[in-house]
Amino acid sequence: MYIVIVGAGDTGTPLIEMATQGGNEVVVVERNDRRAERAATQYDCLVINDDATTKETLLDAGVERADALISTTDVDATNVMVCLLGQELEVPEVVSVVHNPDHMNLFRQIGVSTIENPQRLIAEYLYRAIMRPSVVDFMRIGETAEVFEITVTEQSPIVGKTLGESGEEGLLPENVLIVAIDRNGTGDPITPRGTTRIEPDDLLTVYSSEGATPEVTDLFGHPEDHR
Repeated sequence: MYIVIVGAGDTGTPLIEMATQGGNEVVVVERNDRRAERAATQYDCLVINDDATTKETLLDAGVERADALISTTDVDATNVMVCLLGQELEVPEVVSVVHNPDHMNLFRQIGVSTIENPQRLIAEYLYRAIMRPSVVDFMRIGETAEVFEITVTEQSPIVGKTLGESGEEGLLPENVLIVAIDRNGTGDPITPRGTTRIEPDDLLTVYSSEGATPEVTDLFGHPEDHR
């Protein structure tokens, strides 16, 4: 893919690293001299040390033939301008970081795919690691719903039962769905059915409309999440 990345700061730098290591053709636009020089030195990419909010700069970056334009600057107003120019130049995929939650709707209105404040996401992951140590990974959906991974322990009330039995006995609420099971660390997930029996150490991918609350993680044998 031909990817134009705007910004080589805390968010843009790891993105540049991943994109270049993935074999993509990457062009970076960075206004700050020091950051631009660092990116040019460390990564196999073209770096343009200029202002990405001008159409001429994006044209210099070859954005008219880019598959994706990703804006990662620390200023939402700059990201909006970059995205609008990207849309005007008909880039197929335009993505932006959004730092202020109040601005999310603006980005959605102009049809831009968004990633919320990465610093807040990191903080949330760190806080979750303390408050919900049983949750391996998670993704928030909307305001409260989450998809998360959790390992079943021997203390879980659904161990040894089929999903059908757990539902009939009221152990699994209707707003909690087990969507995949990784058994024995094979990496080849089982698609759950009503007859699927839950075993200790199963790594479950779970959807919960209320998120990974202590009451939900209790279902899988993790009372420590009440601390």
